[in-house]
Amino acid sequence: MYLTKELKQEIFAKHGKGTNDTGTAEGQIALFTFRINHLTEHLKVNRKDFNTERSLVKMVGKRRSLLDYLKKKDINRYRAIIKELNIRK
Repeated sequence: MYLTKELKQEIFAKHGKGTNDTGTAEGQIALFTFRINHLTEHLKVNRKDFNTERSLVKMVGKRRSLLDYLKKKDINRYRAIIKELNIRK
């Protein structure tokens, strides 16, 4: 499995408020970004994997709505997470 429990805790520790704080928007956006990058690399090799492509599109939409929420609530946190994760606007 590409996403282990330890890796998730590391992502949430780095981008969230702590290892067990999985509810922050920044932590969830960071986790979605990691998963999106993994699926993108998978699709570069397996072009005809349409189920994965659909999952990738849904995940990008979820991340976008979280980013929109964060932008509406606190623009400084939004700008910080965009810069830290190198996400296009």
